[in-house]
Amino acid sequence: MFHSEFGSLESRVAHARQADDLYFAALLPKEIINESFGEARGILGRARIYVTSVTVWVFLSQVLSTHHGCVTAVAKLIAYRVALGLTACCAQAGGYCIARDKLDEQAMQRLLKHTGQAVEEQAPDEWRWLGHRVITADGTTVTMADTAENQAEYPQQRVQAPGCGFPIMRMVVFFALATGTVLETATGKYRGKLTHEVSLFREIDACIKENDVFLADRAYAGWFDMARLMARGAHVVVRKHQMRKSNFRTGRRLGRDDHIICLQKPPRPKWMSHEEYATYPECIEIREIRIRIKQKGFRTREVIVHTSLLDDNEYKKDDIADLFRRRWQAELNLRSLKTVMQMDHLRCKQPHRVRNEVRAHMIAYNLIRQVMSEAAREAGVQPWRISFKATLTTLTDMLPVLGMIRDPAELCRVLLFCCRQHIVGNRPDRYEPRVVKRRPKQYKLMQKPRRDYKPGQA
Repeated sequence: MFHSEFGSLESRVAHARQADDLYFAALLPKEIINESFGEARGILGRARIYVTSVTVWVFLSQVLSTHHGCVTAVAKLIAYRVALGLTACCAQAGGYCIARDKLDEQAMQRLLKHTGQAVEEQAPDEWRWLGHRVITADGTTVTMADTAENQAEYPQQRVQAPGCGFPIMRMVVFFALATGTVLETATGKYRGKLTHEVSLFREIDACIKENDVFLADRAYAGWFDMARLMARGAHVVVRKHQMRKSNFRTGRRLGRDDHIICLQKPPRPKWMSHEEYATYPECIEIREIRIRIKQKGFRTREVIVHTSLLDDNEYKKDDIADLFRRRWQAELNLRSLKTVMQMDHLRCKQPHRVRNEVRAHMIAYNLIRQVMSEAAREAGVQPWRISFKATLTTLTDMLPVLGMIRDPAELCRVLLFCCRQHIVGNRPDRYEPRVVKRRPKQYKLMQKPRRDYKPGQA
């Protein structure tokens, strides 16, 4: 069982029952919420029901529900209060929405980082790659409610007519490869200056520490980004940038399709100051590896990887190839967030609420990963072998009962046992074409604002 500030699921359930806290405290104790919010708790300190911890718990239960509605979240709170012998609060969602609006953004960001790092720190050594913590990164976009406030901060695509599209937010997410938790995230506009994935990446790359391995695709393979990480003692494993040429007959040969080259410093980009440019070395040593992907029935594909792991005795070519193959986990983690947890379209109508809605999804995602990690450790398997969707379904159905039954210890064991049974099959090189079988409705596309479709309107 885990022995960390989170403790085991059974111990967290017992602690929540002793304090008569909402059932979600079994996943995220009140003490951790209070520590993350600090003085920001004072905003809701005098609330009768929706204090900071209760508001966060209800918010998390809302993003994990199928309907994602505020009324549903409040109904769950009422049911739990009545089960504990407390008076029912108002069924109207206005009080909850007001309290949720007051949640401090920086405190929610601290809570997100805290939950992700805590789960990663309690991971056993055998889950790490050759003793290193591996961090993967990927970017994505989400849409949100079409309001004037959201459009002003996150404008829609230019090709869409006003009133016909949705505001778009771009984000970059850092995942821990061992546990799949979100360690850090940055958000920005979909278009405009300094809105590219790499610009958002540079805002949060400080969380990549010495001896960490950064695993990513070619979008993050820029010379300055690799040099900056290497200067602080971190390692990189990225796909070769498309603008670089490869010649395996040059450099220091380590083996077939494996050599060390020196990449010269490019000219200063416009966004970088002269002072910062001078801090970078004139060249960096990079190990270049060609990986041949052979799949029965398909042509052999070649992928060239650049890495700062130069020692071919300690870091074998095949080990690096296997690691780069796992980069796809970042895509699967984003799918769990956007598709399984329905984060692809956000419902809040104001920008600061939208950002907190993103953070709430990611905090809830980390808590699901926490249960998966505990189940995986007891089963003796890697966490990515446990089904995220099955764990989410099992947890959301059983968690409310844990706070009300007479002996929750047995149900805790059953819950983890159920999670362990949902093992993801070994599906190397599985191909999933982006096609749909179900035909959409034969409605015309919206090409003008909704108000212009009223009868009598021109």
